[in-house]
Amino acid sequence: MSEPNSAARLAEPPAREPADPAPDRPERRARRADLLAVAAAVVLVAATAAVGLYYNRPNSGVVIYASAPPLFALPLPHVGPGTVYAVVIAVAVVLWGPTLAARLPWRRALAAGYLASLAWIFSLAMVDGWTRGFTGRLTTLQEYLHEVPGITDIPRMLREFSSRILDFQPNSWTTHVSGHPPGATLVFVWLDRLGLHGGAWASTAVVLVGSLVAVAVPATVALLGRPDAARVVLPFAVLSPGAVWIGVSADGLFAGVTATGIALLALSATGFTRRRRYAIPAGLAAGLLLGFGIFLSYGLVLLGLVALAVAVLGRQWRAAALAVVGALAVVAAFALAGFWWLEGYHLVVARYYQGIATLRPYSYWVWADLAAVAIAAGPAVVAAARRGVSFLPKPRKAVFAEPIVLIGVAALVTILFADVSGLSKAEVERIWLPFGVWLLPMTALLPRPGRRWWLAAQAVTALAVNHLLLTSW
Repeated sequence: MSEPNSAARLAEPPAREPADPAPDRPERRARRADLLAVAAAVVLVAATAAVGLYYNRPNSGVVIYASAPPLFALPLPHVGPGTVYAVVIAVAVVLWGPTLAARLPWRRALAAGYLASLAWIFSLAMVDGWTRGFTGRLTTLQEYLHEVPGITDIPRMLREFSSRILDFQPNSWTTHVSGHPPGATLVFVWLDRLGLHGGAWASTAVVLVGSLVAVAVPATVALLGRPDAARVVLPFAVLSPGAVWIGVSADGLFAGVTATGIALLALSATGFTRRRRYAIPAGLAAGLLLGFGIFLSYGLVLLGLVALAVAVLGRQWRAAALAVVGALAVVAAFALAGFWWLEGYHLVVARYYQGIATLRPYSYWVWADLAAVAIAAGPAVVAAARRGVSFLPKPRKAVFAEPIVLIGVAALVTILFADVSGLSKAEVERIWLPFGVWLLPMTALLPRPGRRWWLAAQAVTALAVNHLLLTSW
C-alpha cells in the first residue's frame, strides 16, 4: 500500500479485521480465566461495598465519606431524559460499532467514534437531567466556576495562587481550585473571558474535550504499528463506563487533553520515521499538552510512565526530546508568572490532610480505590488487563514490541503508584480517568467472537451506575 501524505492517514488500518482461527483448548482456558478475572473484580466491588456500608453505620467509629461505596455517589435509582437515548446509542454501538470500525476508512472511523462518544457521554449526563446532570455540575460551591467571577487579574491570581491553597484562612480557594494547579482554573477563566459564561458552556467544553479520548487512544495504537488493534479498540473507547464521569467532571477534560498529547507524541515518532514535516511541531505540541496536563492536576505527572512507553515503542527519541522541551516551556511559563509547581504540590498535600483525608482510612481505600477503578474501566477492560498481564512472562523483546500490552501495563503501574501514595482516597473513578483510558488498548487482546458481548457488558455497567446512583461532582 502506498504511503499517504497526510498525518491523519499515516497509520490507516486495513479495511477489515483478520478472521480469527477456531478457538483451541488454550484459548478456551483463556476465556475461562477472563471470566474468573471479572468474577474476582465483582467480588472485590461487593466486598468494598459491604465493608463500606458497615463503616457507614451510625457510631461505627470509621468515616469513609462515601454513601455508595466504593463510588462517591448517592444511592438513587432514577431515569431521565437521556435514558432512552443512552440505551439506543449503546445498542447501536454494540451491534454495528465493530463492523463500522473495521470497514470504514480510518479517518471516517475516528470521526464516527468521536461523534458516538460525544452522544454517549451527553446522553448519560442527561439521565440526571439538564441542570442536575449537566449545567449545574461545575457551578457548586466546591467547583471551579464558583471562583471565576472573583478572578479579574490573571497575573495576580497566578502570583498569589499558592498563598491561598491552605484551608482555614479568609481567602482560601474552594475545594477543587485549591486541590489542583492553576491551569485547571485558568481553563474556565479563559472560557469566561471568551464570553462563554456559566455552567452550560463549561460542561460543553469538558464533554467536547473529554470525547477526544475515543480518538486519541485508538489513534495512538494505530500510529505505533497496530492498526488492526486500533480498529478493535475504537468501539471500546466509545462505550467506556468512564463516560459517566467525563460527563461532567473536569477530570474528563484532563483525560482528553493528556490523551491528545500522548497521541501527538506517537504521531511525532511516526513522522520522524517517515520523514514527515509535521514530526517537529507534533512533538512540541505533545510536550505543550502534557506539560499543561501537570498544571491541570498534580497527579498527572504519573502519566510520564505512559508517555515513556509510547516513546520506547516509537523508537524515535527526537520526538521524546521535543516533547520534553515543550513540557519544560510550560513549566517555565508558569514559574515566570509566579507559580512554582513543587511549592503548590507540597501545599496541596498539606491541605489534603487538613480535611476529610485525615478521617478516610487508608486501610480501606487502598483496596476500595481499585474496586472503583474496576467499575469505571468496566468488565471488558478487567478481562483484557488479565490477558495483558499474562503476556508479561513472554520474552522481553516480544513485550516491548507489542504496543497494546506495554501501554496497558504502563497504565496499570501508574494506577498502582497513585493508589499506594494514598493521595486519592475515594473519588478515583473520576480522578484517575486520565490513567484508566490507557487500559483500553488491551481490549484488542479479547477474542473476536466474544467482543460484542464484552461491549454490551461495558454499556450495561455504565447504564447501571448512571441509573442506580447519582454520581457526585
